[in-house]
Amino acid sequence: MTELLTERSGRVLAARKLTRRAGRDAAGLFLAEGRQAVSEALATAPDDVREVFATEAAAAASGGLVAGSGVPVRLITEKAAAGLSETVTPQGLVAVCALRDIPADAWLGSPPRLSVALAGLNDPGNAGTVLRTADACGAGAVVFGAGSADPYGGKAVRSSAGSLFHVDVVRGAPLADLLPAVRAAGVTVLAADGGGEASLDALEGALAGPVLWLFGNEARGVPDDLAALADARVRIPMRGRAESLNLAAAAAICLYATQLAQG
Repeated sequence: MTELLTERSGRVLAARKLTRRAGRDAAGLFLAEGRQAVSEALATAPDDVREVFATEAAAAASGGLVAGSGVPVRLITEKAAAGLSETVTPQGLVAVCALRDIPADAWLGSPPRLSVALAGLNDPGNAGTVLRTADACGAGAVVFGAGSADPYGGKAVRSSAGSLFHVDVVRGAPLADLLPAVRAAGVTVLAADGGGEASLDALEGALAGPVLWLFGNEARGVPDDLAALADARVRIPMRGRAESLNLAAAAAICLYATQLAQG
């Protein structure tokens, strides 16, 4: 009978360090928890999956998810699974994956028709949701500016629902330097701003691409110095009485409008 690894096992202790950003950066690895994330990791980037931890119940429920992948599966106790999870109810299935971010220069060298940049976005749930929305709308890259949430944190990975494995990610980007460079490469930079001079429904050909949407902090928006580097500050026209939209909703509207314009 295969021995279950406990929370004191060396492998489990090493994986637990990946629940912290410092540990992830030091090891070049992160945790993807749950059937959806593990499935997308194995389907999209199997060479980046180092090992999978599973409780007996999760291994039985997952059926042939990992079978044939060549990835080692380590059976663990429920307590060990809880130590690898950042949720109240651990799913008991966790993949250890290599960090997937690319250098900013690689993104600048061949910018996709649609990209997203995040300036000072703090909430990891919003980070994952924007990643998921960007993926759904056909974006090729999401650029996390310096000071933004880590897309490899547990909450961000869960919120991305597997989309972290579908788009290019740039982390810690110096946006003040990158925005002029990406404009010079022929990309239109649009800063989402509730008080912007341009209305989303009147942009016409500006959305045809290539486009980089710049979204800011949940409370403060895009910093003025970065918004000044954009081609336009764009507001979403609202006919109701709501004062504003939250960041994830605003991003979804802007990216969907761009998807329609790009065909």
